[in-house]
Amino acid sequence: MRTLSRLGHEKISDIAARHGFSASAVREMLDAVIAGNGSMAQVSHPEFGGAGQWMRGGMTMVSDMFNHRLAARVESLAAHLAEISASRAARDFFDEEQDSERNWWPAELGTPSSTGRQNTFAYAYFGGKHRLAINDGGRIRIYDTLGQEITGVSQQQSDVGTIRFSTASGDIDLSALPLL
Repeated sequence: MRTLSRLGHEKISDIAARHGFSASAVREMLDAVIAGNGSMAQVSHPEFGGAGQWMRGGMTMVSDMFNHRLAARVESLAAHLAEISASRAARDFFDEEQDSERNWWPAELGTPSSTGRQNTFAYAYFGGKHRLAINDGGRIRIYDTLGQEITGVSQQQSDVGTIRFSTASGDIDLSALPLL
């Protein structure tokens, strides 16, 4: 977790007041949005109704699936933070850029098309290079996606073998991709 600057604490408090969440909930969402490169977030916080997901473009899920008001508030917060994370203003939130912590994949892969993180598991998908980087508790592995465009991910347990990625031609297990 990156260290917030004094200005970052102030901005988090302002955003929390605007959206009706605590500063800790906003901080958790900010970290998740940044980890998802501003296009997705996976969070678990009591104020969000427990575990939930957000994707830019309209997909928001909260544990209380019939609480449409909460889902709309989470959507609004995540979209607001995604807008900030995509701008230069995001740098004002932190004492220092810690890209080496954030960009855990090999530099030669460049900028990922999408990323995601849950607990000690993270992935980064590089569509143009047909590569998928996996960080499982600090162990980095690179896979060939065989030309498949990855559009989603599901994880049933923390075991890497149970991870499935969605593609246009159906789901594919991580274990089916060649390890490079």
